[in-house]
Amino acid sequence: MTDISKIRNFSIIAHIDHGKSTLADRLIQATGGLTEREMSAQVLDNMDIERERGITIKAQTVRLTWKGHELNLMDTPGHVDFAYEVSRSLAACEGALLVVDSAQGVEAQTLANVYASIEQDHEIVPVINKIDLPAADPEGVKQEIEEIIGLDASEAVLASAKTGIGIEAVLDAIVAKIPPPRGDKDAPLKAMLVDSWYDPYLGVVILVRVIDGSLRKGMAIKFMQAGTTHLVDRVGCFTPKRTDLPELTTGEIGFITAQIKEVAETRVGDTITDAKRPAVAALPGFKEVQPVVFCGLFPTDAAEFEKLRDSLYKLRLNDASFSFEMETSAALGFGFRCGFLGLLHLEIIQERLTREYDLDLITTAPSVVYQIHLSHSKTEDAQTIELHNPADMPDPNRIESIEEPWIEATIYTPDEYLGAILKLCQDRRGIQKNLTYVGTGAHQRAQVTYELPLNEVVFDFYDRLKSITRGYASFDYHQIGYRTGDLVKMSILVNEEPVDALSMITHRGTAEQRGRGMCERLKELIPRHLFKIPIQAAIGGKVIARETISALRKDVTAKCYGGDATRKRKLLEKQKKGKAKMREYGSVSIPQEAFIAALRMGDEG
Repeated sequence: MTDISKIRNFSIIAHIDHGKSTLADRLIQATGGLTEREMSAQVLDNMDIERERGITIKAQTVRLTWKGHELNLMDTPGHVDFAYEVSRSLAACEGALLVVDSAQGVEAQTLANVYASIEQDHEIVPVINKIDLPAADPEGVKQEIEEIIGLDASEAVLASAKTGIGIEAVLDAIVAKIPPPRGDKDAPLKAMLVDSWYDPYLGVVILVRVIDGSLRKGMAIKFMQAGTTHLVDRVGCFTPKRTDLPELTTGEIGFITAQIKEVAETRVGDTITDAKRPAVAALPGFKEVQPVVFCGLFPTDAAEFEKLRDSLYKLRLNDASFSFEMETSAALGFGFRCGFLGLLHLEIIQERLTREYDLDLITTAPSVVYQIHLSHSKTEDAQTIELHNPADMPDPNRIESIEEPWIEATIYTPDEYLGAILKLCQDRRGIQKNLTYVGTGAHQRAQVTYELPLNEVVFDFYDRLKSITRGYASFDYHQIGYRTGDLVKMSILVNEEPVDALSMITHRGTAEQRGRGMCERLKELIPRHLFKIPIQAAIGGKVIARETISALRKDVTAKCYGGDATRKRKLLEKQKKGKAKMREYGSVSIPQEAFIAALRMGDEG
């Protein structure tokens, strides 16, 4: 049993690709967690997607031993989509390492997570990484940390995780600067559920931080928010190999298993207590995770529907924040309406379905959750409903107002791209809140704060931001609530038949531009038929854009050479009637590629 004064719990805060996972690797190596032979690059990022993209998706913990101290490292996701999970991971620690790339400087995501860490009253140790790079400017970055974040960086540790410079200094700084945990060993058990995942052999593995009391094998535990009771059958920690322990005591971080079959039962932030001697109150800060972005997932081959359903159930075993329900579309057949925490989460789930389960998918245009206020009718009272799918829009005559979610976005960018970014935000109905300059000399960058409607961001805002700034801008956001907007449902009609998969909710001011773009694209993508096909974008009964695909013609007048012109005209009139009749009964087949291409580019910036 470790003395509580010798325990240090810390997490690592960093922007994507600033060397967080590599630093974690070096700390594990330096403390002898793994031998040289067992080591691999980015030990804690065990998913292929995590390694390829340089991001952390699931929180991981490692227990390290350094000069008689027990160090518990919490490797947290850095992306805004996982902000709630990050907040719980930070609540389980007493301090944090702030890792900043000495060539890139402070970025937007770093800032968001640092503020979350400061709110938890953490001791923050700045680490300036990648000092071996030719473009490194540690002094400039120190100044930037002091100016932007307001932390004293005079004693910042200079390190290079890649080459191993300064790793021991980082470990010494953790022991010296981060305070030990506080807690009462004799009080009833109180532990925080930090994260959980599904293991095919052990069931659900739960990461916990013990606040008071201790956790032992064979103990009956109760989840205070979920209200369920379980029997602990295994207690241990990761070094990063799984190691079983007799108990976890006050201040320690480790894992437990209790034969739980579904991750949905173990909610991040829940309080675990002793079923026989429960704690008086649950830990603060718990909240239900709500999906923010919704979209439809359909198999390109209808025969793969069962396979898609099984794959979604398997994915949900590991990711309780992802939700789905069945839906049907006249154009795309059977599929699922899925809810995600944000755009990165959507991309990750989609990529995992394609890779791990070998599925070929069509994704409908992402939409956000709208709140619709309905007036009362003869049959129903006035009410407010949540709308996830544009196809389910209620009767426009009953709609009093529609509210959409807004976000506050912080964008960091080199000065030369500022004009293009301001125009992009302006085009997306943004309201500028702030514009300041941070850093000095080569490190000087503009920091812009904008309020934007989330539905303007979910399409391709991030891609466009990266392309106009050549990848140099960094972007971070948080939701700031709902606001009323002049929103309408835009339907796309092909041959006067509405195509439900292409309908979207858009602002009245940008509807015409968006409708025209969609019609033009569909004209290129839908093959010609033997009859004329009109493609229209409509709001209610009003057509706002139209394109026509001309008919394929058969040369019926080939046999009428010479002679009277009326013979030709008669044949052409006959053909015209036939084509009109054909258009009445003919159905337009829209190839899958046309859907994929039209949906992929949901917006013409």
